[in-house]
Amino acid sequence: MIKNLKQSFFQVFAVSSVWITLLLSIFFNGQTIALHYLWNLIGISTIIALLFGVVYSGLWNYLTFRPVTNILITSFLNIAGGLTAVWLFSAQMFAFIAPWIPGMLILSLILHTIAFYVYARFDAKKKASQLNGLLKNQQ
Repeated sequence: MIKNLKQSFFQVFAVSSVWITLLLSIFFNGQTIALHYLWNLIGISTIIALLFGVVYSGLWNYLTFRPVTNILITSFLNIAGGLTAVWLFSAQMFAFIAPWIPGMLILSLILHTIAFYVYARFDAKKKASQLNGLLKNQQ
């Protein structure tokens, strides 16, 4: 489990670092940035890697909390991580979106709930198909 989570963390960190660099290259073309700002970008990549490489994978694949608990944890951490990443990117942008935080929380809860039930249905069908295949092979 730890090996898989480490690997997942570093994969997401690498991809998100490249993705952020690409976006900066497109939107800040020709502008120079201070060297200390690179630490903010590393922080953003770390947040993304922790959320999507470790927390989501750990909660949904390894831990056995009730679905409601997983949905609440992932919704809250997703918003907290996203807002922290926005703040690291630009304090002005954070101040601009701050009034919509309650709506973001509600939307995050709704979308995580929908995603969980869609994923659960898909996973149940996949497992049923695998079990049916095993039964057919044994007969």
